[in-house]
Amino acid sequence: MKTVIQRVSEASVKVDGKTVGQIGAGLLILLGVAQDDTEANADQLADKIASLRIFQDENDKMNLSVRDINGEILIISQFTLLADCKKGNRPSFIAAGKPDKAKALYEYFAERLRVLGFHVETGIFGADMKVSLCNDGPVTILLDR
Repeated sequence: MKTVIQRVSEASVKVDGKTVGQIGAGLLILLGVAQDDTEANADQLADKIASLRIFQDENDKMNLSVRDINGEILIISQFTLLADCKKGNRPSFIAAGKPDKAKALYEYFAERLRVLGFHVETGIFGADMKVSLCNDGPVTILLDR
């Protein structure tokens, strides 16, 4: 699993012009699922993200987690994070998980974060989505299993 985690003051996702997910302050997570990913990988990644200290404390230090600020989470599936661009100019997505498996792990990952106590919104797996965000900082972290 690969993620791009963005600290946001707000974020939303639209499908066919309709908002299907929206959050205030928290994290926008772009999630790519690889062929060999498992529920154990999703658990580890969710636990790490829940505790990742990337929000400002009272001394302006990145010392608080999304849990500490009672933040929300928006998760967007993005198989293009598994792109291999080593050869040629057209990315290969051979490392990306097959749609059925990727969707199941995407949903499992979102549910794992809900079990951890977060308000989680999602996009629609496989849809053409329009994502809007206000990156706070900006803070963007790349994290994988």
